[in-house]
Amino acid sequence: MKANHLINEKSPYLLQHARNPVNWYPWGDEAFAKAKQENKPVFLSIGYSTCHWCHVMERESFEDEEVAALLNETFVNIKVDREERPDIDGVYMKACHIMTQSGGWPLTIILTPDKKPFFAATYIPKETQYGRAGMLELIPKIKSLWKTRRADVLSAATEITDVLRQTSTEKGNELSEETLRRAYRSFLVNFDKAFGGFGQAPKFPSPHHFFFLLRYWKRTGDAQALHIVEHTLKNMRCGGIYDQVGFGFHRYSTDACWVVPHFEKMLYDQALMAMAYIELYQATGKKEYEIIVREIFTYVLRDMTDEQGGFFSAEDADSEGVEGKFYLWTEEEIRKILTQKEADLFMSLYRHSSDSELPGMHEIPAGNFILHLKPSTGDQIDFTQILPEIESIRKKLFAVREKRVHPHKDDKILTDWNSLMIAALARGAQVFDEPDYTNAACRAMDFILESMRAKDGKLFHRYRSGEAAITGNVDDYSFVIWALLELYEATFQAKYLQKALEYNNYLFRNFLDKKNGGLFFTSGEAESLLTRPKELYDGAIPSGNSVAYINTLRLFRITGDAEVEKQANEIYRAFRAHADAMPTAFTQFLCGLDFAIGPSSEIIIAGDMDKPDTKELLFALRKHFAPNKVVILRPEKSAKPVIEAIAPFVKSYSGINGKATAYVCTNYTCALPTNDPQKMLELIN
Repeated sequence: MKANHLINEKSPYLLQHARNPVNWYPWGDEAFAKAKQENKPVFLSIGYSTCHWCHVMERESFEDEEVAALLNETFVNIKVDREERPDIDGVYMKACHIMTQSGGWPLTIILTPDKKPFFAATYIPKETQYGRAGMLELIPKIKSLWKTRRADVLSAATEITDVLRQTSTEKGNELSEETLRRAYRSFLVNFDKAFGGFGQAPKFPSPHHFFFLLRYWKRTGDAQALHIVEHTLKNMRCGGIYDQVGFGFHRYSTDACWVVPHFEKMLYDQALMAMAYIELYQATGKKEYEIIVREIFTYVLRDMTDEQGGFFSAEDADSEGVEGKFYLWTEEEIRKILTQKEADLFMSLYRHSSDSELPGMHEIPAGNFILHLKPSTGDQIDFTQILPEIESIRKKLFAVREKRVHPHKDDKILTDWNSLMIAALARGAQVFDEPDYTNAACRAMDFILESMRAKDGKLFHRYRSGEAAITGNVDDYSFVIWALLELYEATFQAKYLQKALEYNNYLFRNFLDKKNGGLFFTSGEAESLLTRPKELYDGAIPSGNSVAYINTLRLFRITGDAEVEKQANEIYRAFRAHADAMPTAFTQFLCGLDFAIGPSSEIIIAGDMDKPDTKELLFALRKHFAPNKVVILRPEKSAKPVIEAIAPFVKSYSGINGKATAYVCTNYTCALPTNDPQKMLELIN
């Protein structure tokens, strides 16, 4: 690529742009003289070498021939390094604050030839999305404005803002924060204030509803959104839907109180419910939610893990031909196993006289009961305070129950469900600083990559008795990518990011509906059926499309690759009309929409995993509920870390003051680096 006018500059930031197709000039008389001579406005772009979104905008727009041609035709283009010229940055950053009430880098200002600003923005995408005007639409509008209304330009900042707002509403089916509000209002109306959950019996877990509601709480500060999640998850943990002796969740509750379950246990419920409690722990800091997560993982690692590291699919509801028999107790049994004091305490907590009135109880053999605590009312006994005594009782009961005939275990290993479990374990490993969870997640991923792949690298869906078979579907690939992203943030091993990008590219090459957007459930290489289905709704588990949407948003923020952003938009355009019509059926997708609308953050940590100061930054970051973020580690020890090949912009990041350093970009705007964990969290918020 031919060099532009920045080629002789000393600034690393300017030299990074010296071979863009944009005809950049450095700040100086030559550029403004050219603007006056050619009667063109000036496009001023200000940034710095470690600004993540500056690099994204470069790769997405300034390296793009189509955008560059528009810029060169319409403007004289000037690049400024804010660290080299803080004086220029200070003047035009103030102008940006006056015009937009916000600011940051990359800073985009459009000037008259005599240096007067008439438009300001930070990051601008190539194409219009999520209400943010894109370069391809914005530039022609400004060109027209300059030609037809030049006399009004200096005094028309508010009119230009109106033009930008009109751009954001040109498409009637664009989704926005209003979509999120409508979904929340629907949950609010259907919320069961007594027992939690939504509607009447039967009640299903649907953890992606909780993911959405926690993000809505984070976005709005609406305490009721958090209450809905916390009240529901407390009651589920108290109920018979939770195995009070052996841990883990049953499939669903047949009654409104979460007491009488369908006793089947599914791997995906354990994974998704664990993630819901992890996020609730991050949001509230309450120890009881960490305890629940650890219990779920105890069950999975104890009862649902293959010796090679994969996870089994499910446990049946029946044993000896009777549903729930394995899980039921009589008072006589309890009193034979426990001391009188223990039995009295246990029976007072776990059996209730009103249970006989519940739907489904008539199917329970006479004298038997389902263990459950009283529903949460906000003033019930604090289970965490009596946990040591209860844990001793639980272990005695568990030892006896283990001698019973166990329900049938479905020991097939599924790529998609395993990936959900890997993602949950990797998330738990981060939040609770638990290496055992990291090891289990890595081991399970190794099993998938070694035993559930064809020779050409494509995924199989199922493994059992030494055989991997059935062509992988959209959930297999989407969920594996999710798991790989979580594993990267748990370990910062770049190999997981590389594999995630590899599978993401395969997914969009082979599953994309090029006409209507979104991903088909089956690959183009799979068996041809009467129809080629496309799952959009988030049902018992999130749809592969919803997960792929969030994956691509995360991968774009990590890599800055505009092609990955286009992949996200392919799913967005397939979902828009459906999600607009019935948002509560798309709550996992709405989590992605929440991320895309922002604010969202990219955090680059320059440091080494084995150093206390790096661990301190990561510990603070992981305990904090900030779901709309990606985290990248730029190792200090390695001369050329692998992450640089995936995210080239991290090359210029390094520790400051001899300490691990956090570089935070929030809502397309980069802040100055910090060594202070608290300051880092303030920047994210």
